[in-house]
Amino acid sequence: MIWRGYILALSFCCCCLLLLAAPAPAPITHPSEVSALLAVKKQLVDPKNNLRNWDKGDPCTSNWTGILCFHNLVKDGYLHVQELQLLNMNLSGTLAPELGQLSHLKILDFMWNELTGSIPKEIGHISTLRLLQLLNMNLSGTLAPELGQLSHLKILDFMWNELTGSIPKEIGHISTLRLLLLNGNKLYGSLPDELGYLSNLNRLQLDQNNISGQIPKTFANMSSVRHLHLNNNSLAGQILPELSQIFTLLHLLLDNNNLSGYLPPEFSNLPNLRILQLDNNDFSGSVIPASYRNFSRLVKLSLRNCSLQGAVPDLSRIPSLTYLDLSRNHLAGPIPENKLSENMTTIDLSDNQLKGSIPGSFSDLHSLQTLSLKNNFLTGPVPTNIWQNMSFSTIARLKLDLRNNSFSSIQGHLNPPVNVTLRLEGNPVCKNANLLNVNLFCGSEPREDKMLTNLNDSTANCPIQACPTDNFYEYVPASPLPCFCAASLRIGYRLKSPSFSYFPPYIQPLEVYLTSSLKLSRYQLSIDTYSWEKGPRLRMYLKLFPSINVNHSSTFNVSEVQRIRHIYTSWTFPGSALFGPYELLNFTLLGPYADMKFENENQGISKGILVAVAVGGVACAVAMSVIITILITRRYAGNHHAMSRKRLSTKVSMRLGGVKYFTFKEMALATDNFNSSSQVGQGGYGKVYKGSLPDKTVVAIKRAEEGSLQGQKEFFTEIKLLSRLHHRNLVSLVGYCDEEGEQMLVYEFLPNGTLRDWLSAKSKRSLNFGMRLRIALGSAKGILYLHTEAHPPVFHRDIKASNILLDSKLNAKVADFGLSRLAPALEDEGAVPDHVSTVVRGTPGYLDPEYFLTHKLTDRSDVYSLGVVFLEMLTGMRPISHGRNIVREVNTAHQSGMMMSIIDGRMGCYPSECIERFAGLALSCCHNKPEKRPSMLDVVKQLEYILTMMPETESVSSDSVSSYPNSGKLLSSASSSASYVSTLNVSGSDLISGVIPSIKPR
Repeated sequence: MIWRGYILALSFCCCCLLLLAAPAPAPITHPSEVSALLAVKKQLVDPKNNLRNWDKGDPCTSNWTGILCFHNLVKDGYLHVQELQLLNMNLSGTLAPELGQLSHLKILDFMWNELTGSIPKEIGHISTLRLLQLLNMNLSGTLAPELGQLSHLKILDFMWNELTGSIPKEIGHISTLRLLLLNGNKLYGSLPDELGYLSNLNRLQLDQNNISGQIPKTFANMSSVRHLHLNNNSLAGQILPELSQIFTLLHLLLDNNNLSGYLPPEFSNLPNLRILQLDNNDFSGSVIPASYRNFSRLVKLSLRNCSLQGAVPDLSRIPSLTYLDLSRNHLAGPIPENKLSENMTTIDLSDNQLKGSIPGSFSDLHSLQTLSLKNNFLTGPVPTNIWQNMSFSTIARLKLDLRNNSFSSIQGHLNPPVNVTLRLEGNPVCKNANLLNVNLFCGSEPREDKMLTNLNDSTANCPIQACPTDNFYEYVPASPLPCFCAASLRIGYRLKSPSFSYFPPYIQPLEVYLTSSLKLSRYQLSIDTYSWEKGPRLRMYLKLFPSINVNHSSTFNVSEVQRIRHIYTSWTFPGSALFGPYELLNFTLLGPYADMKFENENQGISKGILVAVAVGGVACAVAMSVIITILITRRYAGNHHAMSRKRLSTKVSMRLGGVKYFTFKEMALATDNFNSSSQVGQGGYGKVYKGSLPDKTVVAIKRAEEGSLQGQKEFFTEIKLLSRLHHRNLVSLVGYCDEEGEQMLVYEFLPNGTLRDWLSAKSKRSLNFGMRLRIALGSAKGILYLHTEAHPPVFHRDIKASNILLDSKLNAKVADFGLSRLAPALEDEGAVPDHVSTVVRGTPGYLDPEYFLTHKLTDRSDVYSLGVVFLEMLTGMRPISHGRNIVREVNTAHQSGMMMSIIDGRMGCYPSECIERFAGLALSCCHNKPEKRPSMLDVVKQLEYILTMMPETESVSSDSVSSYPNSGKLLSSASSSASYVSTLNVSGSDLISGVIPSIKPR
C-alpha cells in the first residue's frame, strides 16, 4: 500500500508537469480521410506489400507510403491529405469510390500501375484537385461527367488507357484546366462544344482515339492553346478557318482523319505556328493556298496524301522552313526555282505529276538530308552538284530518290561519296551503257540500319561485368569519371513530328536540349536506341544517370526522381521548333528505383515543443520507470513465456490442397539451419539453399528476404500457378513453407546449375554446339508449353540464362516464375492471346524493347528474351557488357559478314551452315518489331530442323557430362540425329509430362 501511495503521488506530480509543458493534443488526419485511405487499400492488390504501413499510426504523422499532407492545419483542426503518389508500385485492382472523401487532395497519381475498371465518378467531388494523372494503367470504362466538378483542376491526364465512350461536355466547365491529355484511348463520339470554353488550356491531346464529327467552332475561343493534337481520329468535314484566330497556336496536328473541303488560307495569319500537319485527309479539288508563302515562323509543312491539285507554291519566303512534304497528291507543273530556306532538311514531292527539271537552287541547300522526287514526269539531267557543293561530316547523309522519272543524262561526274544514297531506276539514264558507274544506282534499295546506340561510349576499357547488372546498374557511357557505375532512369520518349528525316546530326542538339531542360549535365543522358515509326515519328529510349558528386552516388535520390518525372509529365519542356511536340511513353522505375516511395515530410510536433515536453516530463518518467520496474519485473517474468506461446498459436498459415506444406522447422533441418555452406545461389527474391528432406530427396529451397516478401494472396497465387505447370522442361515445385513470417518455395534440385554458369568465361566446363542446341530446344519447348498448353497461358517475363537450369543429363528446365503473368483466355483455334498490360519487370539486356516502351507483355516478349539467350550460347557474351548490347553487337557482325569471329571458341568444331541458321533464328527472335519475330512454335520447329542438319558423328553421352572433354570434335546431339529428332515433334502428349485436370492438351 505504501508503494502504491508513492506511485499515485508521483504520477500526480508528473501529470501536472506534463499539463504545464505540453501543448494542445497533436493534430491527426481527418477521420473520414483515414477511412477513405483504408477503403482504397482494400480494393488494391499490393503484391510487393508497398502499403504495409497503411494500418500503422496516423496517415499524416506516421508517413504512410505515398501520402503527403498539408503542413498547416486548416480551420477544422485536422491534418488533410494533399497528395496521393502511388506511381509504379505494381498495384492492381480498382479505384475505390471513397477517393472522393479526400476533399483537400491536390494531386492524385497512380501512373504506371495495373489498375483496371472505370474511373469513379466520386473523384469529381474533390474540388481542390489540381493534378489527376492516371496514364498507362489499363483503365477501362468511360469518363464520368462528374469530372466537371473538379473546379480547380489544372492537369487531366488519362493517356494510354482503354477508355471508351465519349468525352463528357462537363470537362469544359473546368476553367482552370491547363493540360487535357486523353490520347491513346478508345474514345468515340463527337467533340463537345464546351471544350472551347477552356480559355486557360495550353495543350489538348486527343490523338489516337476514334473521335468523329466536326471540329466545333467554339474551339476558336481557346485563346491560350499552343498544342492542338487531334490526329489519328475520324474527324470529318471542313477544317475551321476560325482556328486562325488562335494566335498562340504552335502545333496544329490534324493528320490521319477524314477531313475534306479546302485548306483555310487564313492559317498563314497565325504568327507563331511552327508545324502544320494535315496528312492523309481528302481535300479533293483543293489547292495549296498561295498565302501559305507568307507563314512567318513555320518550320514544318506536311500535306502528304491529301488529294491536292494545282501547282507547288513558292515557299522561299518562309525563313525557318525545314521540312516540306507534299507527296502523294496530284500536283502538276514545275518545281519553283527560288531558293528555299537554308535550314531545309527534307523535301518530299514524290508521287505527283510534276514536270520540268530539278531546280538549280537545290544545290545550295547544305543541310539537306532527303530529296525525294520519285514517280513524277521530271526531265533533263541529274545535277551532281547537289552533293558536290555539300561538305559532309561523318554523321551527315543525303538520300536522293529520283526513281521513275524521265532523266536522260548526268550533269557532272557520277561519283557520289559513301554517305550519299542515289536511286535512279526507272529513268532512261539507266539504259546508257556508256555511262560509268550508272548501274550502281539503278538497282534495288540498299539496306539501312535504323537502330543506333549512344555515340559517347567511353567504357571500352572498363572491366567486364564490374557493375551489378542484375540490379540495373551499368557503366555511364559518357562519364568524366572512368568506369563509373550507376543505375539509370529509363524513359520511353517519342518526337511526334520532328523537322528532319535523319537523326544522327541532331543527336547532340537533342541531348543539349533535354539536359538543359532537365538541369542535368550532358554526360548524364544516354540515347540508348531509336527507331523511326509511321508518321514519321521518332521513338527512342533514354537513360538518365545520376551526377558524379563528391560521394560518387550511383543512384538518384527520391527528390531528383520526383523532380525529373514532374518535368516530363507536366510538359514543362521549353518549345522546340526543330524537335516539335514530344510524348512521354513510359517512365520506368527499375532496380533501386522500383520500390521508391515519395514519402510525406515530417508532420509531427515541432522541435521546440518536443524539447519543452521532454524537459517537463523526463525526470518524472525516469523516476516512475524505476519504481514500476521494481514492482512488476517478477510478475512479468512469470507471464512472459505463456503470452509468447499464446501469440504464436494465433498464427495460422493457409494450406493449399495438392501442394506439400513444409514447416519452418523442416526447412531449417533440411539446410542445417540455413547454413551458408548450403547456399547455392542468390537473386532479387532471396537466397537459394540446397536441402535434404527426411526421405533423402534433395531439393532447392528459395527463401524470401524480408524486403521481398509478397502479400499472402500473391504468394499463394504464385504457388497455385506453379502447381499447375507440369512439363519435362520446367522446374517442378515440390512444396512451400509459410510460417513464422517466412515465405519459401521448394523445388526439385538440379545438380548442374544454370546455363549462365556454363557459359561464363570463368567456368572450367564448357558445352559443345550440339549440347547447346539441345538446351536451346528444351528451353523453347518449356516456354512453348507455357504459351499454348497451360490453361490459361502464361507469359514468363524473366527468361534469361540464369533461369535455365540443367539436370544431371544437361536437360534444360526453365525456372523462376516469380514475375510470370497469366495471359487472357486463349483466342479462337488456340491462338496465343494478344497482350497483358503490366508494369515493366525483368532483367537488363533481356527486356523486349517494345514491352519496355508500351508496357504490353506478349508471347513475343518471351521470344525476344529467349533470342538473347541463344545469342549468349553462340558467343559466350553477356547480354550487356562494357555498355554494349549483345543484340546490337551480333547484328553488326552478322551484317558485316564477321559472324564467325564472335562465335564462342569453346564450342569446338561445328557445321557452319548450322551455326548460320541458329544465328539467323536468334536474331529473328530479337527483331525490334514483335510482329517480325517467330512464334515459339516456329522457334521449336526451326531448332528441330537445325538438329537434323547435324552430322551423325560420335556423340557425347549426357550420362557422363561431368567428365566429358573440352574437345574439338564435330559433335551431333545424339548418336543418331535423325532418330533423336524424330522424338521431338510438337504435340500435346509431348508437351505434357504430367497431365492434371486443370491443364488439358489442346
